[in-house]
Amino acid sequence: MTEIEIGRGKRGRRAYAFDDIAVVPSRRTRDPKEVSIAWQIDAYRFELPFLAAPMDSVVSPKTAIRIGELGGLGVLNLEGLWTRYEDPEPLLAEIAELDEDTANRRMQQIYAEPIKEELIGRRIKEVRDSGVVTAAALSPQRTAQFSKAVVDAGVDIFVIRGTTVSAEHVSSAAEPLNLKQFIYELDVPVIVGGCATYTAALHLMRTGAAGVLVGFGGGAAHTTRAVLGIQVPMATAVADVAAARRDYMDESGGRYVHVIADGGVGWSGDLPKAIACGADAVMIGSPLARATDAPGRGHHWGMEAVHQDVPRGKRMNLGTVGTTEEILLGPSHTPDGSMNFFGALRRAMATTGYSELKEFQRVEVTVAPSQHDKR
Repeated sequence: MTEIEIGRGKRGRRAYAFDDIAVVPSRRTRDPKEVSIAWQIDAYRFELPFLAAPMDSVVSPKTAIRIGELGGLGVLNLEGLWTRYEDPEPLLAEIAELDEDTANRRMQQIYAEPIKEELIGRRIKEVRDSGVVTAAALSPQRTAQFSKAVVDAGVDIFVIRGTTVSAEHVSSAAEPLNLKQFIYELDVPVIVGGCATYTAALHLMRTGAAGVLVGFGGGAAHTTRAVLGIQVPMATAVADVAAARRDYMDESGGRYVHVIADGGVGWSGDLPKAIACGADAVMIGSPLARATDAPGRGHHWGMEAVHQDVPRGKRMNLGTVGTTEEILLGPSHTPDGSMNFFGALRRAMATTGYSELKEFQRVEVTVAPSQHDKR
């Protein structure tokens, strides 16, 4: 790949965000009703290829159940308010009313409450008892401490999620999580991430993970680039990790690891572009935070916003556009791509002549930076 000279002592390659590319129509079109967007990971099949991000503004036990009923997978944040407080609803209401200048400081205070192990089991059981597939997330730093409680509660899919997760974390202060050993000893499939490069993804795939999350400070509520100077545009990141998946299949004798785009999918048009770059599914946060029934009441934030030392996120006021069902499946009454995400994906595949997600990963794309501000 051609590199660009930044200066005499540094070169870099051009990378692309979803906004920088577009899907190209082919010679064939299809009826949208004949398009399948179903996705299966391990033994679990979903009618919609997406996970709801483990963020308190997006997923509560109630919304995890609703998302599961609609065909997706809601991932509970086991380090959030639902495992720190018996009843977090008053605090969610308070966060929605905070002014911008004091929001981060007050949220740091709220999230300083210790995580309670008994609440982890209770929240997972609440979702599991509804009959939907149950998924829950911990950061790498908390995984060893709470993983037994998570598995004992009956979680179906375990998610290890951080701003960036590596298979080679180095620390002289604490024993790092041995991902390969941890995943080998676990009886449930593990999804791990984020990562954003070919090499990092390949190392995560070798740990035995069922799926890897692709994302590196690209979420709507993150300020990672501004605070740490770190970011990889999502179209390039997904394509690089998809290449790692292909090479890992050859290396492992055919073992397939799912690639999940985590970040950058803020509007329905970003979804087909993520699949076109090689993603099997996407993790969605900010679009679902706009739901009238979302826990954040039209506001959106991640755990990066409440970090005690270096906050790398903020609470955003996104407003509301419709119910969770309308955002996922329509009908839409807005022309901006904020609703009916999976109706849009189905129509994009039909317009370009594809009937299966795996086939659609081969669709042609072009570099075509957006000329309009969707926001």
